[in-house]
Amino acid sequence: MSLDDQPTVEPNQKRVKTEGSNVNGTYKTPAPTKTVMEALYSESVVARLWHVAAKALGSSNPPILFPEYTAKDSATYVYRSLDFWTSGFFPGSLYLLLERLIKYPQDTNSSKPANSTVNTPMPHPLQLEHLCKWWTASLHQNALKRDTHDLGFMIAPWAMKAWELQRDTAAYNSLVMAAHSLASRFNATTQCLQSWDVCVTNRYCFTDPSKDFLVIIDNMLNLDLLFWAAKETSNKSLHDIALAHAKTTQKHHIREDNTTFHVVNFDAQTGNVKAKFTNQGYSDDSCWARGQAWGILGFMQTFGWTGEVSFLDTARALADYFLAHLPQDGVPYWDFTAPVTETSPRDTSAAMVAACGLLLLHKALKGTPDGDRYLREAINLVDATVSKFLNPPTLRFETTQSTTKVLVYPEGCLDERGGDGFENLTVTNQSTSRPCDTILDGATINNYEYAPRRWSNHGLVYADYYFVLFGNMLLDLGLVNRGSLCID
Repeated sequence: MSLDDQPTVEPNQKRVKTEGSNVNGTYKTPAPTKTVMEALYSESVVARLWHVAAKALGSSNPPILFPEYTAKDSATYVYRSLDFWTSGFFPGSLYLLLERLIKYPQDTNSSKPANSTVNTPMPHPLQLEHLCKWWTASLHQNALKRDTHDLGFMIAPWAMKAWELQRDTAAYNSLVMAAHSLASRFNATTQCLQSWDVCVTNRYCFTDPSKDFLVIIDNMLNLDLLFWAAKETSNKSLHDIALAHAKTTQKHHIREDNTTFHVVNFDAQTGNVKAKFTNQGYSDDSCWARGQAWGILGFMQTFGWTGEVSFLDTARALADYFLAHLPQDGVPYWDFTAPVTETSPRDTSAAMVAACGLLLLHKALKGTPDGDRYLREAINLVDATVSKFLNPPTLRFETTQSTTKVLVYPEGCLDERGGDGFENLTVTNQSTSRPCDTILDGATINNYEYAPRRWSNHGLVYADYYFVLFGNMLLDLGLVNRGSLCID
């Protein structure tokens, strides 16, 4: 939903002076740091996404493979099929760039540093629009899938922007279809959506969805699709399904200490809880960092659609735990309660998801000490992450004159601009080493001891997506000094 529609909570107590207040006790909204601003809106971010996206332009057909994570040895993307749950994030990032160019041209087209007189070439919005459509042409078919709960991830990141920015009717239809496909996984007895049909590790094996009804905390992020479709099509049933799932998750996934279970297994026939365990964290009773982050953002999105304060309270409790258990350098380890050693992996994707949730908390509590605190913590979280895990900003845009010459009327005359052909926009690497395909490093897909395969310390497509989204959310909230952004 639009940040402008996010409900706010009126302060119920008198403000008191704390750090950041002025002499009258009125709070000055914290501002993004220079480190955060330079990282979020740098030319290198756009160039890195463009560099990956442009590789698909040489094909005669739209992409059917989509970036997921970077290989350790080469730092280049490993791709997955279009029906894999992460397929929507990379095109979602492209649409976020398009949103910046369309809605905030004064911010994102400041193409030179303040002390520079040299213009930096940037992609034209029409070029970026083509890449967005090219990278999503094959993804509409995912809206028909009824064997996964991940339709919110697969469809919403790009289709919602395609509809919002361009009134793309194909995207709208895919959103509505995806919402109904997702709703088909709702069970009235368990009062929630089934996340996984099967789940197999080296420790346990669930292969019969009629017996084991598996629900994961991640599923909170797919409710946004249902709420959106419910509002767009006046379908109360979709709203009720999303609301029921959120309440069931609130009841069974949250521990008394405000940590989250990753997986809850229900009896599909009775609705009773059979077991609670992890598939990606350190242990069944530990606090998997990205799961905690999914909870923060997911419950805030649900609060945005429903206005029910209990969801806000849950998100705050999860956020306060997340922030209280960050290490000294501010970047979360993959699991908050796992033993920390020199080789313990971090998870920058958890940091970015949580940061977006903290911004929604700021929006809901705007004008209160806690609202400013959550904004300050969000900025600090991104600042710490980019300080430690931002890949070097070595990619730049460059224009070169095409070697192809064209005749200009009258014959024998040159273009008045002195050109002898067409300009080519290319991405150049300012370093001698091969650039990493992702903006951030230091993510962890799965480090569970009994997982069939463990991934850690890599770039990850949804870490980058939520990083770019954070930048757009700052713009939407008016927290960026418009007109003063410099892309260096």
